[in-house]
Amino acid sequence: MQILNEQALNASVPLHDLTFKTTKELINLQENQPHVHGWIAQAEAKKAAMFGLRMRQAGFNMLVLGQHGSGRTSLMQSAMQQVAKEMGEQLSDLVAVYHFNQTNQPFLIKLPVGLGAKLSAQMDVFSRAFMAELPNLIVIKDKKEALSKAEPWLVSAVQALDNLANDNEQLMQYIELVKKDVLTFLKIYPAPANNDLEGALEALMSDGFLNRFKVNVLVDNQAAAEEGYLQPVIYDNDPSYQSLFGSLESGAEQTHEFMRLRAGKLHKADGGMLLVQLRDILNDEQNGAQMIEKLYRFLRNGTLQFEDAAGSGQSAGYVLANTLIPLRVKLVLVAMREDFYSLLEENPDFFDHFPIKVEFADSINANAENYAAVAGYVAQKCEQHQCAHFNAEAVATLVGALQRLEEDQARISTNFAFLERLMLESASYAGDTDVVTQTHVRAAINARNQRHQYFETQIRESIIDNELLIQVHGEVVGQINGLTHIELGDASFGSPIRITARCYPGQKGLINIDREVNMSGPNHDKGIFILQNWLSASFSHLAPLSLNASLVFEQEYNGVEGDSASCAELFALLSAMANLPIQQGIAITGALNQFGEVMPIGGVNEKIEGYFRVCKALGLDGKQGVIIPKRNQRHLLLDDEVVQAVKDGQFQIITIDHVLEGIQLLVNVDAGEKDAGGSYPPNTVMGHAQAVLAEYRKTLETNQPQTKHNGQ
Repeated sequence: MQILNEQALNASVPLHDLTFKTTKELINLQENQPHVHGWIAQAEAKKAAMFGLRMRQAGFNMLVLGQHGSGRTSLMQSAMQQVAKEMGEQLSDLVAVYHFNQTNQPFLIKLPVGLGAKLSAQMDVFSRAFMAELPNLIVIKDKKEALSKAEPWLVSAVQALDNLANDNEQLMQYIELVKKDVLTFLKIYPAPANNDLEGALEALMSDGFLNRFKVNVLVDNQAAAEEGYLQPVIYDNDPSYQSLFGSLESGAEQTHEFMRLRAGKLHKADGGMLLVQLRDILNDEQNGAQMIEKLYRFLRNGTLQFEDAAGSGQSAGYVLANTLIPLRVKLVLVAMREDFYSLLEENPDFFDHFPIKVEFADSINANAENYAAVAGYVAQKCEQHQCAHFNAEAVATLVGALQRLEEDQARISTNFAFLERLMLESASYAGDTDVVTQTHVRAAINARNQRHQYFETQIRESIIDNELLIQVHGEVVGQINGLTHIELGDASFGSPIRITARCYPGQKGLINIDREVNMSGPNHDKGIFILQNWLSASFSHLAPLSLNASLVFEQEYNGVEGDSASCAELFALLSAMANLPIQQGIAITGALNQFGEVMPIGGVNEKIEGYFRVCKALGLDGKQGVIIPKRNQRHLLLDDEVVQAVKDGQFQIITIDHVLEGIQLLVNVDAGEKDAGGSYPPNTVMGHAQAVLAEYRKTLETNQPQTKHNGQ
């Protein structure tokens, strides 16, 4: 058992580890590497990410795991852009044109970057020239004469297209098909009756005749090439079936199907990288499963085919012929760990195609290097948002907030999204001042806490008004204050709850009333069974125990879950058995194992602070405090008010390693140790309990009906 002093209740960042006056000094150090500080906090993730991104062989897709706010998406985008400028194949465009050999079917052509837009423009020039020349050709009734005049014109008209082709086999084939189609049209198109040239041309236009000469530019990588990229880098931040795999849009009757094609992000990422959030796919209730299956088939085969999968009308599921093309894409799938494990259980084969795993750490060590990483990140965001820079003390307070978020004095949370919001709120409190100080950061933290205190305030007022029965003064037998951790959306706080126990002779053993009425969860029931078995083992020489005992969480109507109250329940039970009163000012949180060792619990800071605020409202007398597991000591990051109260002797934080240490403190009587015969000294807690159990047995035996045998 240890009563902690104020130094043990929080962590502090040594200011000598922050070698700057304000974060503005750090800007020049990161001019050419804007994400360098974020990656310092994720050194192992960066190593895996750069290795995976530089693997050019097919099939080395990447799975990026980490919690929201850890920077996984922005850092991966930054790494992808860096690699795309260092290495890659030649960027290419993708166009869809009319397939003259297969009526109303598209012809997909991959072209060198920039050629797609040029081809589209040249084909527009050609179609306009053809339309201008057409009246001179269709009026000639002799088809041989018409063709002889058309051929030299056609050679001249497609000269620019021939120059554009530049030995591209597919494009040269397409141009030849265009020339053949023009000549075939002139050969079979009849001369207009009654020399109605205007009517004939109008009929051709209404039938969409010239649409066949259009070019549908599906992928244009010219902008990426101008920015220095050697491969595409695509991020689909709102993935749908159509956005990933492409679609066939609805159109007018005269619109050819090749013009209705719309490329998906996989088409646009051909030869490069595509980043997608797994959660965005899984949350698509209508098409999520189909998207996963389609992705799996793409990863397995390396080919993709356009289909109309909009799910509406008769066209749903229609697959367009001549659109199956090979694509080489490195898929970077960003996922929460729970989503990954859930999908892994349902579709284990899917992740066979993701041999490179990048794990973003949820927390990092609290050391000088990582303090610098946080400071650099703050400097970067100050420049990005054009707000005042932070001094060293303010950065130290921001680091403390990240440690509090992680609940660990030796670790820092990597939730940089939380950090960014807090620093912007702090900058807002700084107003027009040149530098954000520690005072501004603390004001932002306090304001945030105040915004989230509504429900806690309501519960505390119910305690003050004596509607919720909580006693923080005096002593009572069989009654103790446990601590609950309540999470309601973004509000998280602790609150005391009264736990009571009653004992009398019997054979039913321990009854947990909450469990009997189905108001407890499996983790809480587990704690009760452990408690019961520890009790039986501690008095094994009296087993089976002649005991009826009941435990209940008073005024709890929403159910009980978790085993963090099992120590409090045991102490209430021992108090009732031994008839020794418990100090009501001391609340308890902690779970026990079968050997009586006290195990760590979560939400320790919220529990302590919530109870402190209740005690303050009811009146601090220096006898109040909280008993916590010793293994939770490193998780203490308490607010300044609690730390000051401990320093002033108004409140206590006590750590224990074994349950007997706790009961001894609560009732101010030695706990007692077993002798060789398994008995406890009489003037101890366990000795008193042992004596009561022995009396229960005698009472039970006395009250048992005597059976009379025949002949007696």
